[in-house]
Amino acid sequence: MRENILRIKENMKKVIIGKDEVMDRILTALLSGGHVLLEDLPGTGKTVLAKSLAKSMNGEFRRVQFTPDLLPSDVTGLHYFNQKEGEFQFREGPVFTQILLADEINRATPRTQSSLLECMEERQVTIDGETRKLDEVFFVIATQNPIESSGTFPLPEAQMDRFFMKLSMGFPSKEEELAILDRFQLAEPLKTLEPVCTREEILEAMEEIRKIYVHPEIKKYLVDIAEASRQDGELLSGVSPRGTLALFKGIRAYAWLKGRDYVVPEDVKALAVPVLAHRLVLAGASDTDAERRVMEEILKRVEVPVEDWKKK
Repeated sequence: MRENILRIKENMKKVIIGKDEVMDRILTALLSGGHVLLEDLPGTGKTVLAKSLAKSMNGEFRRVQFTPDLLPSDVTGLHYFNQKEGEFQFREGPVFTQILLADEINRATPRTQSSLLECMEERQVTIDGETRKLDEVFFVIATQNPIESSGTFPLPEAQMDRFFMKLSMGFPSKEEELAILDRFQLAEPLKTLEPVCTREEILEAMEEIRKIYVHPEIKKYLVDIAEASRQDGELLSGVSPRGTLALFKGIRAYAWLKGRDYVVPEDVKALAVPVLAHRLVLAGASDTDAERRVMEEILKRVEVPVEDWKKK
Protein backbone atom coordinates (compact mmCIF):
# COMPACT_ATOMS: atom_id res chain seq x y z
CA MET A 1 0.00 0.00 0.00
CA ARG A 2 2.84 2.38 0.86
CA GLU A 3 4.30 1.89 -2.64
CA ASN A 4 0.98 2.99 -4.15
CA ILE A 5 1.02 6.25 -2.17
CA LEU A 6 4.69 6.92 -2.93
CA ARG A 7 3.84 6.63 -6.62
CA ILE A 8 1.84 9.84 -6.16
CA LYS A 9 5.03 11.67 -5.24
CA GLU A 10 6.97 10.16 -8.13
CA ASN A 11 4.16 11.12 -10.49
CA MET A 12 4.09 14.69 -9.18
CA LYS A 13 7.85 14.92 -9.74
CA LYS A 14 7.17 14.66 -13.47
CA VAL A 15 5.77 18.18 -13.13
CA ILE A 16 7.24 19.61 -9.91
CA ILE A 17 11.01 19.90 -9.73
CA GLY A 18 13.08 19.90 -6.55
CA LYS A 19 10.39 20.12 -3.88
CA ASP A 20 10.68 16.67 -2.26
CA GLU A 21 10.24 17.94 1.28
CA VAL A 22 7.14 19.97 0.37
CA MET A 23 5.61 16.95 -1.39
CA ASP A 24 6.35 14.70 1.60
CA ARG A 25 4.58 17.15 3.88
CA ILE A 26 1.65 17.59 1.49
CA LEU A 27 1.16 13.79 1.44
CA THR A 28 1.51 13.71 5.24
CA ALA A 29 -1.26 16.29 5.58
CA LEU A 30 -3.49 14.44 3.08
CA LEU A 31 -3.05 11.09 4.85
CA SER A 32 -3.64 12.74 8.24
CA GLY A 33 -6.99 14.12 7.06
CA GLY A 34 -5.72 17.70 7.36
CA HIS A 35 -5.49 20.77 5.13
CA VAL A 36 -2.59 22.96 4.00
CA LEU A 37 -2.02 26.71 3.83
CA LEU A 38 0.62 27.64 1.24
CA GLU A 39 2.04 31.09 1.91
CA ASP A 40 4.06 32.00 -1.14
CA LEU A 41 4.65 34.56 -3.84
CA PRO A 42 2.71 34.26 -7.12
CA GLY A 43 4.24 31.99 -9.75
CA THR A 44 6.00 29.54 -7.44
CA GLY A 45 3.86 26.55 -8.50
CA LYS A 46 1.04 26.39 -5.94
CA THR A 47 -1.72 25.75 -8.49
CA VAL A 48 0.40 23.26 -10.42
CA LEU A 49 1.12 21.40 -7.17
CA ALA A 50 -2.60 21.08 -6.35
CA LYS A 51 -3.53 20.01 -9.88
CA SER A 52 -0.74 17.43 -10.11
CA LEU A 53 -1.83 15.94 -6.77
CA ALA A 54 -5.46 15.70 -7.91
CA LYS A 55 -4.49 14.12 -11.23
CA SER A 56 -2.12 11.65 -9.56
CA MET A 57 -4.82 10.30 -7.24
CA ASN A 58 -7.59 10.42 -9.84
CA GLY A 59 -9.41 12.95 -7.69
CA GLU A 60 -11.83 15.69 -8.59
CA PHE A 61 -10.22 19.14 -8.50
CA ARG A 62 -11.90 22.51 -8.13
CA ARG A 63 -10.49 25.98 -7.71
CA VAL A 64 -12.05 29.03 -6.06
CA GLN A 65 -10.52 32.46 -6.63
CA PHE A 66 -11.22 34.31 -3.39
CA THR A 67 -12.16 37.98 -3.85
CA PRO A 68 -13.75 40.62 -1.60
CA ASP A 69 -17.15 40.19 -3.28
CA LEU A 70 -17.19 36.38 -2.98
CA LEU A 71 -20.17 35.16 -0.93
CA PRO A 72 -20.30 32.12 1.39
CA SER A 73 -22.87 30.53 -0.94
CA ASP A 74 -20.36 30.83 -3.80
CA VAL A 75 -18.20 28.40 -1.84
CA THR A 76 -20.68 26.03 -0.19
CA GLY A 77 -23.65 26.14 -2.58
CA LEU A 78 -27.24 27.34 -2.20
CA HIS A 79 -30.90 26.50 -2.64
CA TYR A 80 -32.58 28.16 -5.62
CA PHE A 81 -36.08 28.05 -7.04
CA ASN A 82 -36.31 26.03 -10.25
CA GLN A 83 -39.26 27.55 -12.09
CA LYS A 84 -39.42 24.65 -14.56
CA GLU A 85 -39.74 22.10 -11.77
CA GLY A 86 -41.72 24.41 -9.50
CA GLU A 87 -39.57 23.65 -6.45
CA PHE A 88 -36.41 24.63 -4.58
CA GLN A 89 -33.31 22.69 -5.53
CA PHE A 90 -29.76 22.62 -4.23
CA ARG A 91 -26.82 23.69 -6.36
CA GLU A 92 -23.54 22.33 -5.03
CA GLY A 93 -20.68 24.72 -4.41
CA PRO A 94 -17.04 23.94 -5.25
CA VAL A 95 -16.46 22.39 -1.78
CA PHE A 96 -18.18 19.28 -3.08
CA THR A 97 -14.96 17.90 -4.47
CA GLN A 98 -11.84 16.05 -3.28
CA ILE A 99 -9.04 18.57 -3.89
CA LEU A 100 -10.06 22.20 -3.37
CA LEU A 101 -7.67 25.04 -4.17
CA ALA A 102 -8.74 28.14 -2.22
CA ASP A 103 -6.64 30.68 -4.09
CA GLU A 104 -5.69 33.89 -2.21
CA ILE A 105 -7.99 33.00 0.67
CA ASN A 106 -7.14 36.17 2.60
CA ARG A 107 -8.71 38.35 -0.12
CA ALA A 108 -12.20 37.24 0.91
CA THR A 109 -14.12 38.79 3.81
CA PRO A 110 -14.06 37.03 7.21
CA ARG A 111 -17.66 35.94 6.64
CA THR A 112 -16.71 34.10 3.45
CA GLN A 113 -13.50 32.72 4.97
CA SER A 114 -15.55 31.24 7.82
CA SER A 115 -17.71 29.30 5.34
CA LEU A 116 -14.81 26.85 5.11
CA LEU A 117 -14.58 26.22 8.86
CA GLU A 118 -17.25 23.52 9.07
CA CYS A 119 -16.09 21.98 5.77
CA MET A 120 -12.49 21.66 6.93
CA GLU A 121 -13.19 20.47 10.48
CA GLU A 122 -16.20 18.18 10.03
CA ARG A 123 -16.27 17.43 6.29
CA GLN A 124 -19.83 18.62 6.01
CA VAL A 125 -21.81 21.70 5.03
CA THR A 126 -24.93 23.01 6.75
CA ILE A 127 -27.12 25.22 4.54
CA ASP A 128 -30.60 26.39 5.55
CA GLY A 129 -30.55 23.90 8.42
CA GLU A 130 -29.75 20.95 6.16
CA THR A 131 -26.42 19.15 6.59
CA ARG A 132 -24.71 17.59 3.59
CA LYS A 133 -21.65 15.34 3.83
CA LEU A 134 -18.51 16.00 1.82
CA ASP A 135 -16.25 13.30 0.42
CA GLU A 136 -14.16 11.37 2.95
CA VAL A 137 -11.13 12.41 0.92
CA PHE A 138 -11.54 16.18 1.11
CA PHE A 139 -8.30 18.16 1.02
CA VAL A 140 -8.06 21.96 1.00
CA ILE A 141 -4.94 23.70 -0.29
CA ALA A 142 -5.31 27.40 0.44
CA THR A 143 -2.86 30.06 -0.73
CA GLN A 144 -1.99 33.58 0.33
CA ASN A 145 0.64 36.14 -0.65
CA PRO A 146 3.02 36.88 2.28
CA ILE A 147 3.97 40.42 1.19
CA GLU A 148 0.74 41.90 -0.16
CA SER A 149 -1.58 43.32 2.51
CA SER A 150 -3.66 45.86 0.58
CA GLY A 151 -7.22 44.64 0.17
CA THR A 152 -6.70 41.55 2.28
CA PHE A 153 -8.34 40.21 5.45
CA PRO A 154 -5.84 38.32 7.64
CA LEU A 155 -7.04 34.88 8.68
CA PRO A 156 -8.24 34.85 12.32
CA GLU A 157 -6.67 32.46 14.82
CA ALA A 158 -9.67 30.10 14.67
CA GLN A 159 -9.25 29.75 10.90
CA MET A 160 -5.47 29.33 11.10
CA ASP A 161 -5.92 26.59 13.69
CA ARG A 162 -7.99 24.60 11.17
CA PHE A 163 -5.03 24.28 8.84
CA PHE A 164 -2.99 21.18 9.53
CA MET A 165 0.18 22.73 8.10
CA LYS A 166 1.48 26.03 6.85
CA LEU A 167 4.07 25.57 4.11
CA SER A 168 6.08 27.57 1.63
CA MET A 169 7.40 26.24 -1.68
CA GLY A 170 9.91 29.03 -2.14
CA PHE A 171 11.85 29.88 -5.28
CA PRO A 172 13.73 27.10 -7.07
CA SER A 173 17.52 26.99 -7.14
CA LYS A 174 19.31 28.08 -10.31
CA GLU A 175 19.74 24.44 -11.39
CA GLU A 176 16.10 23.63 -10.67
CA GLU A 177 14.87 26.63 -12.65
CA LEU A 178 16.99 25.58 -15.63
CA ALA A 179 15.49 22.08 -15.35
CA ILE A 180 12.01 23.62 -15.38
CA LEU A 181 12.77 25.43 -18.63
CA ASP A 182 14.07 22.22 -20.21
CA ARG A 183 11.08 20.18 -19.08
CA PHE A 184 8.48 22.64 -20.31
CA GLN A 185 10.25 23.54 -23.57
CA LEU A 186 8.56 20.91 -25.72
CA ALA A 187 5.73 19.59 -23.57
CA GLU A 188 3.16 20.35 -20.89
CA PRO A 189 3.70 17.45 -18.45
CA LEU A 190 0.63 18.35 -16.37
CA LYS A 191 -1.65 17.71 -19.36
CA THR A 192 -0.33 14.18 -19.85
CA LEU A 193 -0.20 13.22 -16.16
CA GLU A 194 -2.07 9.95 -15.48
CA PRO A 195 -3.56 8.77 -12.15
CA VAL A 196 -1.46 6.30 -10.17
CA CYS A 197 -3.59 5.92 -7.04
CA THR A 198 -7.30 5.66 -6.25
CA ARG A 199 -9.49 7.28 -3.60
CA GLU A 200 -9.99 3.84 -2.02
CA GLU A 201 -6.24 3.33 -1.69
CA ILE A 202 -5.94 6.69 0.08
CA LEU A 203 -8.61 5.62 2.59
CA GLU A 204 -6.92 2.24 3.07
CA ALA A 205 -3.60 3.98 3.75
CA MET A 206 -5.29 6.18 6.36
CA GLU A 207 -6.46 3.05 8.16
CA GLU A 208 -2.94 1.59 8.14
CA ILE A 209 -1.51 4.82 9.56
CA ARG A 210 -3.79 4.64 12.60
CA LYS A 211 -1.91 1.46 13.63
CA ILE A 212 1.53 3.11 13.68
CA TYR A 213 3.05 2.71 17.15
CA VAL A 214 3.81 5.83 19.21
CA HIS A 215 5.88 5.21 22.35
CA PRO A 216 4.52 6.79 25.56
CA GLU A 217 7.68 8.90 25.83
CA ILE A 218 7.00 10.33 22.35
CA LYS A 219 3.47 11.24 23.43
CA LYS A 220 4.92 12.94 26.51
CA TYR A 221 7.39 14.77 24.22
CA LEU A 222 4.48 16.18 22.20
CA VAL A 223 2.70 17.39 25.33
CA ASP A 224 5.94 18.89 26.69
CA ILE A 225 6.34 20.91 23.47
CA ALA A 226 2.76 22.18 23.70
CA GLU A 227 3.15 23.03 27.38
CA ALA A 228 6.42 24.90 26.72
CA SER A 229 4.67 27.03 24.09
CA ARG A 230 1.92 27.95 26.56
CA GLN A 231 4.51 29.16 29.06
CA ASP A 232 6.60 31.13 26.55
CA GLY A 233 6.82 34.83 27.40
CA GLU A 234 6.82 35.89 23.73
CA LEU A 235 3.43 34.33 23.14
CA LEU A 236 -0.08 35.46 23.96
CA SER A 237 -1.33 31.98 23.16
CA GLY A 238 0.53 28.71 22.71
CA VAL A 239 -0.35 25.47 20.95
CA SER A 240 -3.95 24.35 21.43
CA PRO A 241 -4.94 20.72 22.08
CA ARG A 242 -6.08 20.65 18.44
CA GLY A 243 -2.49 21.46 17.47
CA THR A 244 -1.08 18.69 19.68
CA LEU A 245 -3.52 16.21 18.16
CA ALA A 246 -2.61 17.37 14.64
CA LEU A 247 1.07 16.75 15.34
CA PHE A 248 0.21 13.33 16.79
CA LYS A 249 -1.62 12.41 13.57
CA GLY A 250 1.11 13.87 11.40
CA ILE A 251 4.06 12.01 12.93
CA ARG A 252 2.31 8.68 12.37
CA ALA A 253 1.66 9.47 8.70
CA TYR A 254 5.21 10.76 8.26
CA ALA A 255 6.73 7.63 9.87
CA TRP A 256 4.55 5.44 7.62
CA LEU A 257 5.71 7.29 4.51
CA LYS A 258 9.30 6.76 5.63
CA GLY A 259 8.72 2.99 5.82
CA ARG A 260 8.49 2.54 9.59
CA ASP A 261 5.71 1.13 11.76
CA TYR A 262 6.80 3.28 14.71
CA VAL A 263 7.54 6.98 15.37
CA VAL A 264 10.94 8.43 16.30
CA PRO A 265 11.74 11.89 17.75
CA GLU A 266 13.12 12.99 14.37
CA ASP A 267 9.57 12.72 12.98
CA VAL A 268 8.41 15.20 15.62
CA LYS A 269 11.27 17.60 14.81
CA ALA A 270 10.52 17.37 11.07
CA LEU A 271 6.87 18.34 11.49
CA ALA A 272 6.68 20.50 14.63
CA VAL A 273 7.35 23.80 12.84
CA PRO A 274 5.00 23.37 9.83
CA VAL A 275 2.25 21.90 12.02
CA LEU A 276 2.52 24.12 15.10
CA ALA A 277 4.22 27.46 14.29
CA HIS A 278 1.21 29.07 12.56
CA ARG A 279 -0.96 28.28 15.60
CA LEU A 280 1.13 30.52 17.88
CA VAL A 281 -0.11 34.01 18.74
CA LEU A 282 2.86 36.31 19.30
CA ALA A 283 2.79 39.19 21.76
CA GLY A 284 4.50 41.48 19.24
CA ALA A 285 4.28 41.75 15.47
CA SER A 286 3.50 38.35 14.03
CA ASP A 287 4.76 36.95 10.74
CA THR A 288 5.80 33.58 9.40
CA ASP A 289 9.50 34.05 10.16
CA ALA A 290 8.82 35.13 13.74
CA GLU A 291 6.46 32.20 14.36
CA ARG A 292 8.99 29.78 12.95
CA ARG A 293 11.81 31.24 15.05
CA VAL A 294 9.83 30.98 18.29
CA MET A 295 8.82 27.39 17.54
CA GLU A 296 12.42 26.42 16.75
CA GLU A 297 13.55 27.95 20.07
CA ILE A 298 10.90 25.95 21.93
CA LEU A 299 12.11 22.74 20.29
CA LYS A 300 15.67 23.50 21.41
CA ARG A 301 14.52 23.95 25.03
CA VAL A 302 12.40 20.82 25.33
CA GLU A 303 14.38 17.71 26.25
CA VAL A 304 14.35 15.03 23.55
CA PRO A 305 13.60 11.56 24.97
CA VAL A 306 15.94 8.63 24.36
CA GLU A 307 14.40 5.16 24.10
CA ASP A 308 14.03 2.08 21.95
CA TRP A 309 11.05 3.33 19.96
CA LYS A 310 9.96 0.03 18.46
CA LYS A 311 6.91 -1.70 19.88
CA LYS A 312 7.97 -4.42 22.31
